[in-house]
Amino acid sequence: MAECQHCGAFVSEQYVRVFAPTGMDTVRVCPQCPDMVREGGGVREAKSSRQ
Repeated sequence: MAECQHCGAFVSEQYVRVFAPTGMDTVRVCPQCPDMVREGGGVREAKSSRQ
């Protein structure tokens, strides 16, 4: 059973397969992590122009 390294929440094996870095068997953060939202809670400006 996989768990998030940051908050300890359960994550599915499918989630790990998609989001874990190559060679790791668990993820560093997950959707349950409380501090994933950036300060201010907004969307940052794009670094490059969009066409």
